[in-house]
Amino acid sequence: MELAEKKCVPCRGGVPPLTEHEIKPLLDQLDGWNLNGRGRLEKSYTFKNFREGFEFVKQVGEMAEDQGHHPDIFLAWGKVNLEVWTHKINGLTESDFIFSAKADKLLRT
Repeated sequence: MELAEKKCVPCRGGVPPLTEHEIKPLLDQLDGWNLNGRGRLEKSYTFKNFREGFEFVKQVGEMAEDQGHHPDIFLAWGKVNLEVWTHKINGLTESDFIFSAKADKLLRT
């Protein structure tokens, strides 16, 4: 099953974050996402104007509520940055990769 077709599983804490060995194959399934210096998934999207970026942010926000998984979102004119990680464990879980794939899918639908 593709990542975007899965559902995020809320983390209650007490689970170990994914290891580098576990992260690599999941990251390879994402388009344009990077692991930043803080060990979080990050992607920058570009848009023609502020309105298009704002509409994307609203969609991401609705998806975050639906999935119970909430990224950090930065909105600027023509640009949206998403940073995704599991706050409860300050690391990555499979749900972070699922959420990232779902964010990309919002632009394809």
